Amino acid sequence: MSKDIAYDLEREGIKVASFSKRAFAFVVDEIVLALLFMAIYYERFSIANSQEEVVAIVMTLSWQYVLIRTIYHAFFVWYNGATVGKILMKIVCIDVDYMDKPNLSSSIMRALIRNVSEMAFYLGYLWAFGSPVLQTWHDRFAKTVVIDVA
Repeated sequence: MSKDIAYDLEREGIKVASFSKRAFAFVVDEIVLALLFMAIYYERFSIANSQEEVVAIVMTLSWQYVLIRTIYHAFFVWYNGATVGKILMKIVCIDVDYMDKPNLSSSIMRALIRNVSEMAFYLGYLWAFGSPVLQTWHDRFAKTVVIDVA
């Protein structure tokens, strides 16, 4: 499957995004999400008097954080084909069948599997090293690939 995708991308003159670009985009997205989370729950965090209280607040809001992350990734990949981090790195996510940005259901699937991959100690990301087109678990399940547009 990946070899067919690699052939199709090569035929179209499309370059797969490098691991370093994807890693940097990941870090940027995590910062954006952390800032967004802190802004949404600022009042709850502002009343904390110790580091232990902050940790307790984060633990009680963990499912909300996962939900915010899922919505963020699903929306931006569906709407733009890229999150804020991907936009900064000039990479986009495309559907391998249509060579266009993923539809809403694929974007949601990708975001959900991304969460599973991260909860499984990032094994889904390590999976990319065995793929000629650097497909992670979330890319594989959603039938997407991340490409370079610069």
